[in-house]
Amino acid sequence: MATIIRQSYIDKIERYLGKETIIVLVGQRRVGKSYMMKMIRDRKTADDGNNIIYIDKEKREFDNIQTYQNLNDYIGQHFLSDKHNYILIDEIQDIKEFERSIRSYRTEPNTDIIITGSNAHMLSNELSTLIGGRYKEIYIQSLSYNEFLEFHQLSDNDEALALYIQYGGLPGLAKIGLEEDDAREYQMDIYHTVLLKDVIMRNQIRNVPFLENLVRFLADNTGKLISANSISKYMKSQGESIASAAITNYISFLCEAYILHKVNRYDIHGKRIFETNDKFYFEDNGIRNAIAGGTREGDIEKVIENIIYQHLIRLGYQVYVGQLQAGEIDFVCTKPGGERIYVQASYIIADNATREREFGNLRAIKDNYPKYVISMTPLLTKNDDDGITHLHLRKFLKEGI
Repeated sequence: MATIIRQSYIDKIERYLGKETIIVLVGQRRVGKSYMMKMIRDRKTADDGNNIIYIDKEKREFDNIQTYQNLNDYIGQHFLSDKHNYILIDEIQDIKEFERSIRSYRTEPNTDIIITGSNAHMLSNELSTLIGGRYKEIYIQSLSYNEFLEFHQLSDNDEALALYIQYGGLPGLAKIGLEEDDAREYQMDIYHTVLLKDVIMRNQIRNVPFLENLVRFLADNTGKLISANSISKYMKSQGESIASAAITNYISFLCEAYILHKVNRYDIHGKRIFETNDKFYFEDNGIRNAIAGGTREGDIEKVIENIIYQHLIRLGYQVYVGQLQAGEIDFVCTKPGGERIYVQASYIIADNATREREFGNLRAIKDNYPKYVISMTPLLTKNDDDGITHLHLRKFLKEGI
């Protein structure tokens, strides 16, 4: 397969090179962080004035780098003071006290450092404590719809969109293929690796069966308002008793591994964030579908909502669930500088009742920010209804808002 450039990420990385800023590529395992690192390595290797120091902690040859002293020794042996050094370290969280080594090399002249990691809490904690604000996190997501088309060499049509909805955007599927059994096996392998390495082992979880049941529950309830208390009550009804505090911790661990995203509720009228009853979405809708046992009848609305959420994040929005006095807005999306949009996600708007639910809640918001309904209802062009723009999902994923 030809090398495919994820240009938006390359541009973000290049923007911070040469600025004494450590670049941290974060995200769930197997979404393409290593791929991005190798692309930067290959680009910089072409210049004779550069020296590349590349460490991949998932390869056996680097097993002996366990501590920051080991890391210092390896970098020191390969560092060339008469060249521009690029220090690239993949899955750095597996090196004990790595931040001490990174801090010492950050101040070296003509040196850029790029690291990847799969644990949000550990990376931000360690780096912010010892390095302060001299690092930039770049969040790598699974493939967008446009990237999915490119990776799988597909034309943009309803059949391709159906494949994206079903299988999601793990880059590795381009090699595995989109045959259901092979794709699902690969997705579950990735899921179990994330669960084992980034959740169970890192947080010393003993009640693994409950953790797996919790993830299945969250997959079945994607996009629904839930709380630790409601989960605890449900699990108790199924014969499994566990405290709300433990559930809160487990969910935090899943979010730190990037497999899951928590979205807070925002009171649109009171302009405040609620502290209870959140929604949860998966990093990759294909993994979500694999955990839930496939795209079952009745699941399509959840999956579409998950895809829309992830694309809004990809477009640079901070996303909340909107709470009205007599209803809910799926997504309240903001950007620095006061930009805001409201988005309702729907499958098919087939009758007046569905139309009134999706459009009526948006009409209840008495401000002038843009409002959108995104669905799979066939549209010749994007439609406006009382100032509310109706977009087809495929157009939204191709062109944005």
